[in-house]
Amino acid sequence: MGMIFMSIYQPEYFCGLEYDVRVINGFTNNSSLPLVIWCSSDSDDLGGRALQEGDDFSWRLQINFWCSNHFWCTMKWDAMRRKFDAFKVPRDLQRCSPFRMCSWLVREDGFYFSNDEVNWKKDFSWL
Repeated sequence: MGMIFMSIYQPEYFCGLEYDVRVINGFTNNSSLPLVIWCSSDSDDLGGRALQEGDDFSWRLQINFWCSNHFWCTMKWDAMRRKFDAFKVPRDLQRCSPFRMCSWLVREDGFYFSNDEVNWKKDFSWL
């Protein structure tokens, strides 16, 4: 009954939808030092990669029955290291709409979010 109510009155909370998550190395010149990324969730280890300038790490996820998906990534560049939530249901179901795309652009000064890869907004810094 609750699932029917949620799908009628709040379709953005309907479990089972698929989302694309993408993390892009947006550094302007790090050809000699890659951006290292490692992503996982409670049930999936997506592995890690060394991203050169302009490279990306992406995956598709399906919202689980409990609507509790949570993916995080650890980023390392030179001496800087930062763990962040790449996708978290309560935060991202609406903000990644209408295209169901959550994109992150990692730059020297911080982490930028976009749901269309045209308009980017800085979410937080490295520190």
